[in-house]
Formats: sequence, C-alpha cells, structure tokens
Amino acid sequence: MKRLFDITIALLLLPFLLVMMVIIALLVRLTSEGPAIHWSDRVGRKNIIFKMPKFRTMHLMSPNIASNLLKNPENYLTNIGRFLRKSSLDEIPQIISVLKGDMSIVGPRPALFNQYDLIKLRTESSIDQLLPGVTGWAQVNGRDDLTTNEKVAFDIEYLNRMSFSFDLKVLWWSILIMISRKNISH
Repeated sequence: MKRLFDITIALLLLPFLLVMMVIIALLVRLTSEGPAIHWSDRVGRKNIIFKMPKFRTMHLMSPNIASNLLKNPENYLTNIGRFLRKSSLDEIPQIISVLKGDMSIVGPRPALFNQYDLIKLRTESSIDQLLPGVTGWAQVNGRDDLTTNEKVAFDIEYLNRMSFSFDLKVLWWSILIMISRKNISH
C-alpha cells in the first residue's frame, strides 16, 4: 500500500515538478559553475548506499558533510542555493528516487554516508529497515534544529505509528512547514 501511495503521488506530481525542475536547473546553471543536480551518497534501507539527487545549492568544492556541521554554511551556498534551501525546492529531484524505489514520500530522512552516529543509532533501533523519505516525522518536528538523538527518537516514533493516515498527516504538516519556511537551515 505504501509503495502504491508513493508511486501514485509521484506520478501525479511529476508533470508539474518537471516544469519546475527545468526552470530551477536553468537558474542553478546560470548563477553558478557546475552541474544543476548534486548526487549525494545517502544511506537507504538496510544501510545500503544510494545516490540521492538534489539541486546543487553549494559551490563545487564545498565539504561533503551535513550543513549544520559547517562553521559558516552561508559561505558555501550559492546565491540561488539560499532560496532553494529556504523554500525546500532543492529537494524536488528526489521524486526520481521515489519512482526508482530508493525512497518513499514519507520516512526518516536519509543520512549522509558519513553521519556514523546517526546511522548507528538508527540501526540499533531498526530504523534502517525503513525506506528513507523525502519528508519525515523528524522534519515536521524541528528538522535542522534537532540533535541526532532527537531525530532518532522521532524516527522511532514514526516506526511505531507508521500507517497510511499518519503518512498523510506528516505530508500535510510538511507542506505547511515548507510554505512557512520554519526550521529550515540556510
């Protein structure tokens, strides 16, 4: 049922998102050097690494670590990157990962390959058995303002409450937060 939901939502959104993706890709390319899409190594179900696409928001030689670990993340962002992150539009290409089956619409956000503490805690809590999501329960409860332990606590809560209606609730809250730009790192 969850996979059917993911495919249905992705296919319904795809025509609209494709137009946005072309426009955003052009803006990224026109305002900074390098490709429009950044393929990030992320941890998927069963801790298998997959390539997750995002619109590139940082300059080419930026460190490959979580933004909240950078001393001055603003220094690495491109001009359009600031807007893309604040609006969460940098996440749109992940629809490709949903269609491929690497991600779900709702689930724990995929860790970077080098977020060892997060990966370890998720594995110990069986969170690694879930498909990562474009959005998740931790995102609607603080996103970048959460510590690793808080994220995992929300991931565990999601695992325990996981259902079609709960996914709809998370999706709805995600849309409201995206519109308000609350708890989004720049």
